[in-house]
Amino acid sequence: MKVILQENIETLGQIGDIVKVAPGYARNYLLPKGFAIEATEKNAKALEHAKRQLAYKKNKALEAAKLLAGKLEAVTVTLVHQAGEEGKLFGSVTTMEIAAFLKEQGFDIDRKKMALAEPIKQLGEYSVPVKFHPEVTANLKVLVNAA
Repeated sequence: MKVILQENIETLGQIGDIVKVAPGYARNYLLPKGFAIEATEKNAKALEHAKRQLAYKKNKALEAAKLLAGKLEAVTVTLVHQAGEEGKLFGSVTTMEIAAFLKEQGFDIDRKKMALAEPIKQLGEYSVPVKFHPEVTANLKVLVNAA
């Protein structure tokens, strides 16, 4: 039986793929869960239309991500913390704190999009990658000063 996938399924394929599966697998699992629809001529035409719309939305999201990345790279995050001798911070700077600073500046960025390997524990200047889109990553400049 041929079906059109509505969800990404690791063992079968990606959204929009037309795959051949056992009738029982389709009837008992894929179709009731909404993971696939039957591959009829009507559904195939609807899929083509949906693919065109999806491509348009994907391009719009990519352009928006590039625009936001350009604005964000111009911003410098300056955080002030208490520090001991040799520039070691009392505590650390986390993505949550960086996201809060950016929110005050008018950027609503989810902290999970920031790829900070480990919290910042020293004074200095750091570059934090922010992944907006699979194809767009901006480098945010973070400056940590002593109080």
